Amino acid sequence: LVLGKREGYGTTNMAPHNLVLSVIGASLLWVGWFGFNAGSELAADGLAGAAMMNTQVATAAAALAWMFAEWIIAKKPSVLGIISGAVAGLVAVTPASGFVNPTGAFIIGIVAGVLCYISAVKVKHMFGYDDSLDAFGVHGVGGIIGALLTG
Repeated sequence: LVLGKREGYGTTNMAPHNLVLSVIGASLLWVGWFGFNAGSELAADGLAGAAMMNTQVATAAAALAWMFAEWIIAKKPSVLGIISGAVAGLVAVTPASGFVNPTGAFIIGIVAGVLCYISAVKVKHMFGYDDSLDAFGVHGVGGIIGALLTG
């Protein structure tokens, strides 16, 4: 939006270069997010444990929801999609991690995975903007979903 589209956007295949490094990076994010969400409690108590559990549940649910949405809509799931779904789940559960039960975290993850997939793939294509990292579709929409579903 600010800089304009990349050269060749829409005509050239711009597949990711190294999915192994992407998976490693997403895994590091996933593990580090436990400290981010549970560490906000400032104590090693039940609320910190609940935040860790809810982070795990929502992230896994969002990764699977993105994968199944991609499988249903695009007819082929991808590793990059699972990674993006996991990050969407991490973002969406952050405001709610200490305030919902695991069922609520599961619902947040499912909703975030599906809606972030639609936003990152379909809405981006519909408006024609170039977001190479799907930052708005994953982080922006995921954050909005998390804020709204927290209450």
